[in-house]
Amino acid sequence: MTRGRRIAHLDMDAFFASVELLSYPELRGHPVVVGGRSASAPAPNTFSDLEQFPRLKDYAGRGVVTTSTYEARALGVFSGMGLMKSALLAPHAILLPANFDAYRHYSQLFKRAVAEIAPAVEDRGIDEIYIDLSDHKEDTLTIAQRIKARVLEVTGLSCSIGISPNKLLSKICSDLEKPNGLTILPIEQLADRIWPLPAKKINGIGPKANEKLAALGIVTVGELAAAAPDLLVAHFGRATGMWMHAAAHGIDNRPVVTWSEPKSISRETTFERDLHPKHDRALLSEAFTKLCLRLSEDLARKGYVSKTIGIKIKFSDFHVITRDITLTSAISTGDLIRKAATECLKRVPLEQRIRLLGVRAANLTAQTEADHAPIVFQSSLPFP
Repeated sequence: MTRGRRIAHLDMDAFFASVELLSYPELRGHPVVVGGRSASAPAPNTFSDLEQFPRLKDYAGRGVVTTSTYEARALGVFSGMGLMKSALLAPHAILLPANFDAYRHYSQLFKRAVAEIAPAVEDRGIDEIYIDLSDHKEDTLTIAQRIKARVLEVTGLSCSIGISPNKLLSKICSDLEKPNGLTILPIEQLADRIWPLPAKKINGIGPKANEKLAALGIVTVGELAAAAPDLLVAHFGRATGMWMHAAAHGIDNRPVVTWSEPKSISRETTFERDLHPKHDRALLSEAFTKLCLRLSEDLARKGYVSKTIGIKIKFSDFHVITRDITLTSAISTGDLIRKAATECLKRVPLEQRIRLLGVRAANLTAQTEADHAPIVFQSSLPFP
């Protein structure tokens, strides 16, 4: 690739599952599914007999797949699927519980490793980043191989990288040769390498849009590129239609954004069974407190305080209610977050069983700018 704009998209390979395999190397090559709170496994690094591991067929609950190894994906099990449904496809797949503390740890490791080589990094989530390589003197292949080697050295995990003149194409390319892939796409190869792909490979074309395109006889990226802009505008609206036309032609001028203020930070949990506000008060209170404490830890780690605290409740009928409170001064400690969230709970009729509970901090300010004026709350509490 010539020395113009060079944007890389780095995606860790089956990240959550790969982190688990560091603890359970005996499971490599086997279909493994991560998810479900009631799942348990032998202690890590004991090289246990495979029969000691729980199987997907034995799971009972409404959990979902957090991730799966490539061997499990070959059986049709993908992230976001219900575990009970997945058990029909891969009953003998091994089931491990999710360990989000470990995932966050390895996420930080790989991002720091990349930043040592190429500091212009845009964080896009726990397992993916964009990297602007435009100003680097090394040729594209050399620096990409150096990044992959450094990530492997620091984490023991592989990643896949796509490099092109923009973020849109690089995101597509990082998925073309997984796992442990490296795809470099000069813009002049767009027609040969991208246009034959399904239109849904373009990030932003979801299932509904893809169905709508298929109804118009548009299945591939090349067919989308050949479609008249007026046709796309007529069926998707001006903004989306024109974006689809540009994306199919590989046009994307978005910069790599190396830093941005978060709008909010939240924590939530979905219960294994619906909890009753009165009969399960102790369980709800414990979960509520843990959420507030974890949210406090997140704020401290990122250096923020919050003036707006909110709650989210999903009831057994899937109805969702949110409430928030804006304070006179910013807070960050777990006890004050809990008190503020409790004020929100008072405004919710707790008559149905609860499926999900969440706490959110918004209206964020840097810790050094916090106003330490006292905050007074009323004393009565609902289930907490």
